[in-house]
Amino acid sequence: MIRTTMTLEPDVAEALERRAQRTGQPFRRNVNEVLRLGLQAEKTRPARAYRIKPLSLGGAAPGVDLDRSLRLADALEDDAHARKLELRK
Repeated sequence: MIRTTMTLEPDVAEALERRAQRTGQPFRRNVNEVLRLGLQAEKTRPARAYRIKPLSLGGAAPGVDLDRSLRLADALEDDAHARKLELRK
């Protein structure tokens, strides 16, 4: 075990004091644990960027009018809302 003297910035010292009170462990043990956690985090590699390769699913089938299908979907949704409102009465 190595003994050393170090100067902590006030916010760090306060956070360590709060942690020591919360955990019920001595200040020294909390300092060592926080330093270990920081050093371990330094060892772990950052996650690689998540990449997606787009894939074409093709267009709409011939003869399918997407404008009409959207209108149909809206009408069906309106009917469903109307039925729900009728059931509440």
